[in-house]
Formats: sequence, C-alpha cells, structure tokens
Amino acid sequence: MATQPRYTTTAIVLHWLLVAALFAQIAFGWFLQEVPRGTPERTIYVNFHKSTGMIIGTLIVLRLYWRLTHRPPPLPSSMPPWERAAAKWSHILLYTCMVVMPLSGYTASNFSQYGVNFFNQLKLPPWGVDDQQIYNVFNTTHVLTSYLFVTLIALHVLAAVRHLVRRDQIFDRMWPKRAQGQQTR
Repeated sequence: MATQPRYTTTAIVLHWLLVAALFAQIAFGWFLQEVPRGTPERTIYVNFHKSTGMIIGTLIVLRLYWRLTHRPPPLPSSMPPWERAAAKWSHILLYTCMVVMPLSGYTASNFSQYGVNFFNQLKLPPWGVDDQQIYNVFNTTHVLTSYLFVTLIALHVLAAVRHLVRRDQIFDRMWPKRAQGQQTR
C-alpha cells in the first residue's frame, strides 16, 4: 500500500497539544462541580480554569486558522462515501465544540460579578452586566457542550483505533513521524 499524504508538522503538533490541554481542562472542569460553592478553594480553582481556558481558546483559534489555510491531506479514494461524510461532519462538530465551549465559558464569566481573575493575579473586569439569567444561558451552554464534545471525542478515538487496527494509514497521517533511523518494535 502506498504511503498516504500526512498532515503538516504544525497541524500534528497543534492537534496533540490540544488533545492534552482539552483533556486536562475538561477533567478539571468536571472536578470543579465537586468543589463547594462559596469556598476560597473554588474561587482559586475556577479562576485557574478560566485562565487556562483563555489560553486553550487562543490555541484553538490558531488551530482553526491553520486548518482553514492548509488543506488536510485527501482521504484515500478507497474510503466509502459514508465514511468520508462521517469524517467530514465529525470534524465540523469537533471544531464547533472547540469554539463554542471556551467562548460560552468566557462570555458567562463576563455576565457575572466576578469576571476573570487571570491566574489569580490580574483582575479582568467583566464587560457585561451582572445578570444571572444571561450567565445561566452561557454557563449551561458551556457545560452541555462539554458533554457533547466528550461524546464526539470518544467517537473520534474509536474511529482512530479502527483505522489503526485496519492499518489503512489514515491514523498515521496525524501520528508524529519517527525520526530517520529510529527502530520500530
């Protein structure tokens, strides 16, 4: 089987960096649900979550820019149409969640009295009014998007494992390339 074209090194690095960052951020966000409201610990943790979310949001914008300006490698012609459509729509939905989740969280923060205290060091005053109803809409969107996102990630991982098991080289397109002369086992 001929080697399939690969994603660019930048796309691969951004993909795996975001995998690690988003996994940690989602796990931390779910952990926050267990921290009692009104405690000093919660304030520190929530501000850390908001701060890392802003940085991850910036990485997402960079990744989205890269994806829009650098076409992904074409899928093999042997791939069935249903699989091509599933790949296309799953990526669209993954990117949508990656944009909606940090944007809704950041927006919710700005419709509360707290705003964002960047890494508990730099107070960014809210640019919205303190409105519990608006906050609830954006915060609910943030939380529900995290559940949808995790579901899509699970499907994405299952599809990746399927390609890995089938050895059809689709998985290899996004896997970091081994250096020349490095042994495989």
